[in-house]
Amino acid sequence: MKNANPLSSAAALILALATGALAGCGDRSPPAAAAGPAAPVPTYTYEIARVWPHDRAAFTEGLSWLQGGFLESTGMKAASNLRKVDLQTGQVRQQANLPPQYFGEGSVAIGAKIYQVTWQDHKGFVYDLATLEEEREFAYAGEGWGLTTDGKSIIMSNGSNVIQFLDPATFQVTRTISVFSNGQPLKNLNELEFVKGEIFANVWQTQFVVRIDPATGRLLGLIDFSGLLTPEDYHGQPPPDVLNGIAYDAADDRLFVTGKYWPKLFEVRLRPKK
Repeated sequence: MKNANPLSSAAALILALATGALAGCGDRSPPAAAAGPAAPVPTYTYEIARVWPHDRAAFTEGLSWLQGGFLESTGMKAASNLRKVDLQTGQVRQQANLPPQYFGEGSVAIGAKIYQVTWQDHKGFVYDLATLEEEREFAYAGEGWGLTTDGKSIIMSNGSNVIQFLDPATFQVTRTISVFSNGQPLKNLNELEFVKGEIFANVWQTQFVVRIDPATGRLLGLIDFSGLLTPEDYHGQPPPDVLNGIAYDAADDRLFVTGKYWPKLFEVRLRPKK
């Protein structure tokens, strides 16, 4: 997940969705020719409301709104950490470093706790929200990618098309949803955010975010974030600095997006794409 590779099947699928080559559905329904035309997945573009600073050295794996700023978790071995970040300056207010052998992934705050997962070590960490002191560890099967919450469950992606719901007390999987497009698994679901009753998910190695029904896995929309960064903002080819990071400020109805090694964080408004 962590270094850019040639165009993945998920990236090809999402590009097909964006160009209208596929219609979307959230289950293994019969082909459209047999079942009749499927409703197309609504597509959205954006307008930039404001541009905020972002740490160019942050390999962003998780992003969420917290206490007037952001909770951000970063990846790469010997560089992974959990941090509270100031919105205005992009500066780190508070930070906890992972042991150097771990590759940090998504994070989420629920109540007075913060949860963070690692990529391939099947290990997560629980922190005190106020102090960022580590309190305990927990285990899970498979890889850890993105985290969010509906206020009750930890919602986790693992690089596949399956999203898991975990009990934050026991870390047991209570249910799963699977995301399909026209019967094909939509894999590489990455960083997650819960926005107005929907799951927003970055699709790794693309400039797209998908909107997902948390009850069924049905695709509700596709957001095209192409063009946020100028060519000068990128590291080079192939770029490791892909779109990855979604945060939602529910109190003020603000949506933010950024990416790995991005020097900017964007406050955006969504608009239907014509």
